[in-house]
Amino acid sequence: MFDDDLQQLEERHLLRQLRLIESPTAAAVMIDGRSVILMASNDYLGLATHPRLKQAAIAATERFGVGAGASRLVSGTLPPHRALEQALAAFKGTEAALLFGSGYLANIGLIPSLIGSGGTILADRLCHASLIDGGRLSGADFHRYRHRDLDHLAALLSKHATGRKTLIVTDGVFSMDGDLAPLPALLGLADRYDAMVLVDDAHGTGVMGAEGRGTLEHFGLESRLPFHMGTLSKALGGSGAYVAGPDTLIRYLVNRARSFIYTTAPPPATAAAAQEALAVLRAEPERRARLWRNRAQWHAGLRALGFRTTDTQSPIIPVLIGDPQQALTMAERLLQQGVYAPAIRPPTVPPETSRIRTTVTAEHTVEQLDHALAAFKTVGAELGLL
Repeated sequence: MFDDDLQQLEERHLLRQLRLIESPTAAAVMIDGRSVILMASNDYLGLATHPRLKQAAIAATERFGVGAGASRLVSGTLPPHRALEQALAAFKGTEAALLFGSGYLANIGLIPSLIGSGGTILADRLCHASLIDGGRLSGADFHRYRHRDLDHLAALLSKHATGRKTLIVTDGVFSMDGDLAPLPALLGLADRYDAMVLVDDAHGTGVMGAEGRGTLEHFGLESRLPFHMGTLSKALGGSGAYVAGPDTLIRYLVNRARSFIYTTAPPPATAAAAQEALAVLRAEPERRARLWRNRAQWHAGLRALGFRTTDTQSPIIPVLIGDPQQALTMAERLLQQGVYAPAIRPPTVPPETSRIRTTVTAEHTVEQLDHALAAFKTVGAELGLL
């Protein structure tokens, strides 16, 4: 029944397969029984294996069990959930916050709650799939503007937004390109057309800004946007997501966001670990400093070798290849050299932009990054990319 579709994907070099990681996520991991340098993790601060987070998760499990047992509105709201929401609101400087099981669940619940049929949604062409799907589920008139192209956004606003409830959605840090949304100018356009703005700060939280509060802090816009969403699964090392904003919005989502209402609450262990991650983020600022030093070394090294990258401003540094088969070949050759950096191909990225999406973390050593750069140099030369 599915063989033909799978065969077609394989012929186009777009077939995906799961790769087993046989050890905890870290700067180096075990694959097929050998240690390789991992250049593909979103665990930017290395908190997934931090002793304080593990102990918090263990303590919560021992006290409350491995699962919440029900949805939040039935009997699934436990002390770790409430404590995390309070900690997130304090960290983000908002009145309240609401915990979701994942970023995908947050976006497909939040967007249809904000806007519905009769409204207009304008989304950056490269924003995350969950934002796109949330927009389509809303029933609103849905359009996509060219990536970070404010002239195109302004043209769409002038054509579609007048007199209609309008929502602009964008990533703060784009997950595949590593660049930032032009938020100051984007908010200026939103004000001109009386549009709401939703920023997905999954890859900004814990990374961007002087205190790691995210892309809004980076641009000095925290007081300009009343709400936003982000995840707990990248720099904070765990799983889940949040919406932070006014208390009235949070109470509204409790009653309207279907992906919150009709799903079992996240395990108490993940909530406790996320709360501890916020504490570690404040207590160990050197982690962010190491992350940005490593990012500078890696980015400069790739550019010096002659690889083509995006206009990245984050620890996400893609090496652009173009052809999916060549991207797959490069990923396999890198793995042979002891570096795991998988190929990213359509539909995750646009056609003809297949790439090796690399990421650095605070846990990488100078020696590991040097070894990885040497592997990229060897493989890049073999494939005629340099």
